[in-house]
Amino acid sequence: MTSAPRHAPVLEVVEYTDPLCPWSWGAEPVLRLLRTTLDGRVRWRRVFCVLFDEDDDPVPDPAAETAWYARYVEDVSAHTRAPRAPRLSRVAASSWPSSLVAAAAGLQGGTVADRVLRRLRETMFVRGEPADTTELALAAARGVPGLDEERLAADAASEAVRERVRADRAEARRPVSEVRSVEGGSPHPGAAKETPDGAYRYALPTLLLRTPGGAYRVVPGWRPYEAYAKAVRLLCPELTADPVTLPGDRALELHRSLTGPERELLTHGPWPPAGAVRVDTGNGPLWLHPEEAGTGPGDPRAAPTSL
Repeated sequence: MTSAPRHAPVLEVVEYTDPLCPWSWGAEPVLRLLRTTLDGRVRWRRVFCVLFDEDDDPVPDPAAETAWYARYVEDVSAHTRAPRAPRLSRVAASSWPSSLVAAAAGLQGGTVADRVLRRLRETMFVRGEPADTTELALAAARGVPGLDEERLAADAASEAVRERVRADRAEARRPVSEVRSVEGGSPHPGAAKETPDGAYRYALPTLLLRTPGGAYRVVPGWRPYEAYAKAVRLLCPELTADPVTLPGDRALELHRSLTGPERELLTHGPWPPAGAVRVDTGNGPLWLHPEEAGTGPGDPRAAPTSL
C-alpha cells in the first residue's frame, strides 16, 4: 500500500529497489508491513536502480549463466523463505522494461503502483519468466484492478518516464557514505556494490529515511522489521511504527497475492480466506485473490484451497 500522506509528511522513505531483484523480493513481507503501518503518514518514494542494465555485456554461455543464477536465487530464497520459480527460463536481459512500466504505473496512484510492481516481481520469482521486454512487462500488468492499460503503455513509452528512470538509476549510484561499510549479522547486510566504472550503488533493497530538516537514517540489505521501526523512532519519535496487521481476507483483497512469510507477518485470524487460490512454487506456497488467478503471473491452473 502506498498512498499520499493526509498531512504534510514528517518523513520521507526512499526505497532503492529493482522489480527483478531476489533480495528485494525476499524483503517484500517486511516492507509491505512497514508501508501498511505508515500508510498516509509518510511520503514513500521508490527509486529503480536498474539491476540488469541495457549496456551489460552479453554472456558467452546463457544456459550456464541461467543455471548459476537459478542457484543464486535458490540460496537467497533459503534465507528469506520467499517463493522461487521451480524453473528459471533465463537471466533477465534488462531491468529497463519492468522499471519503466513500474514507474509509469506510479502515475496512476500508489495502490495501482504497488500491484503492478508486485506482478512484475512475480514474473521472475513465481513464473520463472522475467518481464525483461516491454511486451512482457505490460502483459504482466494486464488486469490489475483500477489500471488504465492504454495509459500505462503510453506512459511507459514516454520520454518523461524514461528520464525519470534514468534519474533513478543515477540516484542509486550516489549512495550515502554510511553504506560503504555496514555491520554484518544478516546474510545480506547491504554494503554498497562497486560498479564496473569504479563507482558505487546501493545494494538492494535499501531504505533511506529522512526528515524535511535533512536528518536521515539508512537501513540497507535484508533486515528485520525492528531495524526499520528503530530508524523511524530515531528520526520521528512521535511517529509510531507498531506493526499493523489485517484480517486475512482484507489483506488478500488489498495485496492480491501473499506468500507464506507475508501471511505470517501481515495477517491475523483465520487462513486461508474463502476462495483463495493456492499456487505451489519451488519454495513454499503463494496465495492469490480469486480474481488474480488466470490474470497475474501465478499459475492459472491452480485450484482453490480446501477450506
